[in-house]
Amino acid sequence: MFKNREELITFRDEIKKSLEKQKIKLLVCAGTGCVAGGSLEIYKRLTDLMTERGWPYSVVLEEEPHGDTVGMKKCGCHGFCEMGPLLRVEPQGWLYTKVKIEDCEEIIDRTVIGGELIERLAYHKNGEVYPKQSEIPFYKKQTRVVLENCGHVDAESINEYIAIGGYTALERVLFDLNGSEVVKIVKDSGLRGRGGAGFPAGIKWETVRGLEADQKYILCNGDEGDPGAFMDRSIMEGDPHRVLEGMMIAGAATGATEGYIYVRAEYPLAVARLVNAIKQAKEKGLLGKNILGTDFSFDVHINRGAGAFVCGEETALIASIEGERGFPRVRPPLTVIKGLFGKPTVPNNVETYANVPQIINHGAEWFKSMGCPGNAGTKAFALTGNIENTGLIEVPMGTTLREIIYDIGGGCRGGAEFKAVQIGGPSGGCLTREHLDMPLDYDSLKTVGAIIGSGGLVVMDEHTCMVEVARFFMHFTQNESCGKCVPCREGTKRMLEILERIVEGKGEMSDLDTLAELSDMIIATALCGLGKTAPNPVRSTLQHFRDEYVAHINGTCPTGTCKKLKKIRIEPTECRGCSKCTKVCPVNAISGKIKEPFVIDQNKCIKCEACIISCPFHAIKTV
Repeated sequence: MFKNREELITFRDEIKKSLEKQKIKLLVCAGTGCVAGGSLEIYKRLTDLMTERGWPYSVVLEEEPHGDTVGMKKCGCHGFCEMGPLLRVEPQGWLYTKVKIEDCEEIIDRTVIGGELIERLAYHKNGEVYPKQSEIPFYKKQTRVVLENCGHVDAESINEYIAIGGYTALERVLFDLNGSEVVKIVKDSGLRGRGGAGFPAGIKWETVRGLEADQKYILCNGDEGDPGAFMDRSIMEGDPHRVLEGMMIAGAATGATEGYIYVRAEYPLAVARLVNAIKQAKEKGLLGKNILGTDFSFDVHINRGAGAFVCGEETALIASIEGERGFPRVRPPLTVIKGLFGKPTVPNNVETYANVPQIINHGAEWFKSMGCPGNAGTKAFALTGNIENTGLIEVPMGTTLREIIYDIGGGCRGGAEFKAVQIGGPSGGCLTREHLDMPLDYDSLKTVGAIIGSGGLVVMDEHTCMVEVARFFMHFTQNESCGKCVPCREGTKRMLEILERIVEGKGEMSDLDTLAELSDMIIATALCGLGKTAPNPVRSTLQHFRDEYVAHINGTCPTGTCKKLKKIRIEPTECRGCSKCTKVCPVNAISGKIKEPFVIDQNKCIKCEACIISCPFHAIKTV
């Protein structure tokens, strides 16, 4: 346990030497995606092989190393999820993709022992080989600040975090700066909350610092509920100590002595890594009473959410921590004034806190040197959907959608044409081809009715039905509505009913006006942020793809996606009259005579497509 700053500095110097003794490091991705792909089995196989060969390796970074070793590490998400399981080799900087158990023996013999690149495991694109991770197009245009340690350090080791400079920002805050100076640095940096509307973090900190109270709290929102979003999860899994350090700095700056991290229970690996990090920090004396011999005390608690999307809204989240049902409440009073347990509270999300240590270490001007005016720094995005390179990325604020979709994402899968991207999850909106060169920042997106939200980017190609997309997100939002206020509870239900009629071909032109009116009403009168943003996917698709709504009302889905609008017919010139289709039709919709073309009664057909599968002559088709 470190009793003072000097002990921490001495330990850092020693543990850094130990890290340098690891002449080769194998960093196996142990983020959720790669774990699901078998990366932990790969990790175990690699260690077993080194044991069999008598090759020295270490899975724990020790203060007193015994000669040169191979560092075996379970690291956080590398980001290139499309290519997992992933393994990084240092110091060469090689990245092996789609690693399998059967590759392990070759990795040990040729790479660890022989120092040789296994070219077939490197990333290949258009006949070119990219051995180094930094050279791969997916990474080349990224600027990784929050994610810089993810994939590069042992996610389960406080020693390694300290060795690479972890907790130096906390040292500075406790010994070289006072609270008002820390708040000024954060405020001057222009750091805006990375979890939603982008409210300046420094203003929240300043407000809480200025209040007199017997108790103040630091609240970390890790309830990342947007479909397709996994930025905060990856940070908690891959660099948990950085999140803790950011929260502790916020506590020291504002006078708070307790922190709460609210994580959804669907993130068991993130919870496990955070629990481990808190335990390690307490053992080192970096959490608890009189940290590093100062009068600053701070502790962190973890609360697991049950998965309610509305608990991403800070007042509902607070109610959940307090043991109440996750209902939002009317503001004012603001959370910074009367938040958790009725006390002043700083509420920010995981990514926001993870930015803080670097801002303290490098200064406000360094942070402002990235991004664009009014939108400093970088932003992490989860890139998913119909795109070649799915994964976790980080780019400067103001990067264009074109750069993300084509330069980093590699364009739509299979060479399909880009159609739209849903940004900001169910609370966001659709951006189209006309927005490809628009900078992605809080202010620019607001002008087109969209928000960054937590940072989910769901890419859609020409084969995507935008009416079905709107229905999907409205179904999600309506299902997740807490039901407290009438506009959200009833309004989203009515909107969903209309959208379901439209995708079934039962809509009317008047429904489009009703959707617009309901959207305006819900936005104006709903209680919380979930309700106020619920109509966004409908509004944006109505604005940019109204012709698709009209086509559905006229009985056609332009992309052929909507099942109820499909028609299945038998081509009379190709049908041999074998009658196999009649035997599999569950509703007896097919009739005819043997050796003559059969026909389908469209009024009976339920579009199950069993007849298409059964036809040996491929005479049955959807139109």
